[in-house]
Amino acid sequence: MSALSVRQVRRRFLLLHGLRWLPTGLMIPVMILLMQERGLTLSQIGLVSVAQGLVVLALELPTGGFADALGRRPVLVTAWLINLGALALFAVADSFALFFLVWALQGVFRALDSGPLESWYVDATLAADPDAKYEPGLGYAGTVIGVAISAGALLGGGLVALGPVGPVSALTVPVLVAIALQAVALVALLVLLREVRPARGAGALRASVVEAPRMVGQAVGLLRRSRVLLALVAVELFWGFGMVTFESLLPVRLAEVVGDPDRAAALLGPANSAAWLAGAAGAALTPLLLRWLGAAPSAALLRIVQGATVVGMGLFAGPVGVLVAYLACYTVHGASNPLHMGLLHRQVDGPYRTSVISLNSMMGQPGFAVGAIVLTALADTVSVTAAMLVGAVVLAVAAPLYLPAWRAGRTDPPAAGATPDAAGNPGALPGDEPASPRSEVPAPTPARNG
Repeated sequence: MSALSVRQVRRRFLLLHGLRWLPTGLMIPVMILLMQERGLTLSQIGLVSVAQGLVVLALELPTGGFADALGRRPVLVTAWLINLGALALFAVADSFALFFLVWALQGVFRALDSGPLESWYVDATLAADPDAKYEPGLGYAGTVIGVAISAGALLGGGLVALGPVGPVSALTVPVLVAIALQAVALVALLVLLREVRPARGAGALRASVVEAPRMVGQAVGLLRRSRVLLALVAVELFWGFGMVTFESLLPVRLAEVVGDPDRAAALLGPANSAAWLAGAAGAALTPLLLRWLGAAPSAALLRIVQGATVVGMGLFAGPVGVLVAYLACYTVHGASNPLHMGLLHRQVDGPYRTSVISLNSMMGQPGFAVGAIVLTALADTVSVTAAMLVGAVVLAVAAPLYLPAWRAGRTDPPAAGATPDAAGNPGALPGDEPASPRSEVPAPTPARNG
């Protein structure tokens, strides 16, 4: 990757990011409706969707370690091939069992896909220029995701509006287009993403399989030794809990305010598309926030501001106020993620980068699950507004968890992350206790990025 400049790495990263999320946007307007058209009830749809969550929870960490050990490119290629197969199966599935298999395959895809592209971008950027700032690229990626999903959702809705094409139902047409776009994305991945992996073949594969659990163990070990990293990962628990407010309770709140579920659903269609664009706009603010306050103070402030937007969704009396607060919430959400991920990347060395990203991502799952149980129960027994206010408080109280990263940034040099010593052991992380001999690991396999 040394032949690529920082700008070339960023361009490839953003292009692949957009191609990865465009098919997802196409599926958003039709996924539930198509399963209903094929005969599934809403309760059955809920059951099949559980397959994805269970698979992701089981595979998130092992696949992250595998990507760090074997290499990001082969793991991403495998993930995108599986997604292509899942989309193809979705296009023809007509039973509970087949749809369950589709969602299970989606779980495998999401577990494999979580982290490797972002890790490749950070490592390739630092290989091109060790002093380069990669946080702006992560912010631009958030913008690209928002635009790609919003554009895909609008395209999917437009294709449905055009009606059926011959024997293909109107709801199936976007799925076929998503399959074509996923194939294009896979070709682009094979052409654009390059990494230096001296060891190849069956021997490298076996070594990577053996090394993956060690990578995972070392990533977990970093949490024990780094107060900064532990605090950042803990933010995901609160974040996942609070996301229930604007992902699950907002439709109920809007129906409550409007007084008509059908009208609320009609408003949510364009509102969802606008929300993704708002998130993209928020992500575009990352460079400004970095210059203004710095990463950690900005991330802490945004946790509080996002809590305030959820309060607005819970207390505003009219649909306009609720939707304005909803869009503001997504704007803050889009700005928060690249700042959080940038801080996370600064705390970990390249060989364990994807494992730590996977660990961070995995922490949001139990947070969301607990939030879904607690907040929906509170909405049933007290009120939707009360549940949203509790979720807002949980979002805001995560702000102090950015203090260790802020202190570390003030006392440590700006060079990024932990650097391995000559033996390949991870160096001291900001806020770490000295590593014990048991935490030492041998040099990483040759699958590491060049």
